[in-house]
Amino acid sequence: QVQLVESGGGLVQPGGSLRLSCAASGSMFGLYAMNWYRQAPGKQRELVARTSTRANTNYSDSVKGRFTISRDNTNTVSLQMNNLKPEDTAVYYCKLDFLAAGPVWGQGTQVTVSS
Repeated sequence: QVQLVESGGGLVQPGGSLRLSCAASGSMFGLYAMNWYRQAPGKQRELVARTSTRANTNYSDSVKGRFTISRDNTNTVSLQMNNLKPEDTAVYYCKLDFLAAGPVWGQGTQVTVSS
């Protein structure tokens, strides 16, 4: 069974940076994409960034040029967030997509951007 452990959230001032990490354990058989989502209070959960196992990446327009998703060879997917804005405040979730097993979600980590 796949388990995800997220880390790296916190409080940061506008213009600052944070790096989120999501460490995956268990069988990665059938993995085809790794994603970061976020959900702000009163809003729907939205896709922020996605990387496929073929290294194709996609970003939402609101974070393009500021956020970078990456994956290392230990099955950790990271989200480098630069030039953070108050509107980036949300709970951030990582999600792994598997062909047969379906999606697996992390527990979420809070990111607060405030002066």
